[in-house]
Amino acid sequence: MNLYQRIEQDYIVAFKAKQADTVAVLRMLKAAIKNRQVELLRELSDAEILDVVIKQVKQRQDSVEQFRAAHRLDLAAIEEREEAILRSYLPAPLSAEELDAALAETIHTVGATSMKDMGKVMNALLATYAGRIDGKELSALVRAKLSA
Repeated sequence: MNLYQRIEQDYIVAFKAKQADTVAVLRMLKAAIKNRQVELLRELSDAEILDVVIKQVKQRQDSVEQFRAAHRLDLAAIEEREEAILRSYLPAPLSAEELDAALAETIHTVGATSMKDMGKVMNALLATYAGRIDGKELSALVRAKLSA
């Protein structure tokens, strides 16, 4: 079963179970996927659908930060619930050990020696481990490794 079929199946189950939050989130996700299909004029691969899910998660994270800054904890809580639903469609994140090993290997493979090579390392890791690495965390780790 591909990712879109899983989203569709979960949507139907949530709809029948009258889970309003899940239905709303999956409906928005399906619309975002459909919009991307219209842009590209073709069906999306699982990797492209995963990119859409990642963007939706990032939007929720940004909203949570903005709502917390504005002291709107009620709205931040809603966004956090939506983010949790969306995260269930992402692959399991890398552990700290796995991330360190992948980072060391990528730095060696790319031949990175200075901060000038940060973009190469970041792009290689994010492409290889899409959805499994937080970009902000990775940026801090790469910066620390390359500046040392």
